[in-house]
Amino acid sequence: MNTLEQTLAKKLLKVRAIKLQPANPFIWASGWQSPIYCDNRKTLSYPAVRNFIKLELARTIIENYENAETIAGVATGAIAQGAMVADTLNLPFVYVRSTPKDHGLENLIEGDLKPGTKVVVVEDLISTGGSSLKAVEAIRNAGCHVIGMVAIFTYGFPIAAERFKEAKVKLTTLCNYDAVLDEALKTDYIDESEIKTLQEWRKNPAKWNVK
Repeated sequence: MNTLEQTLAKKLLKVRAIKLQPANPFIWASGWQSPIYCDNRKTLSYPAVRNFIKLELARTIIENYENAETIAGVATGAIAQGAMVADTLNLPFVYVRSTPKDHGLENLIEGDLKPGTKVVVVEDLISTGGSSLKAVEAIRNAGCHVIGMVAIFTYGFPIAAERFKEAKVKLTTLCNYDAVLDEALKTDYIDESEIKTLQEWRKNPAKWNVK
């Protein structure tokens, strides 16, 4: 019987929302070289995958954050999924920009977020945790309580775990790096000789480069 992590890993690889290229790494915006690239926006183009993720995020919130009063998506990757989850749960929705709008009301949070509200943040991807926790900070600064965060995928970097612990934010994810590697190996997307490279990258992604 497949676990949720394995099932979703298979779906993400199938629609190429996750790509693995150990011998020909991607360059992230940060400048890091990476043997993996994740773009969960691609799942929005596949109704079966999109709905699976929506329902699993909603179920995760019901099971782990039953007191949720508002759903907040992190721009831009989690706006669509966050809105769909909020609709499924019949809860209000807002989203948090990476920077305030440079005109009009100069909003950082879009939508009607009432002070004192218990909020669950929806994120598409957890890497180092920096941008995700900036959204948490914005919501807290608005006088609300962040009771947790749910995300589609995490790379499982130690620095992210440390940051979430320091910020006192409970994080629940549907899929993770280990599950993707297991599924990729099982389906011959990668072979045994590439596993070591992929595991070494996660230990120190900032300084990793392909041999």
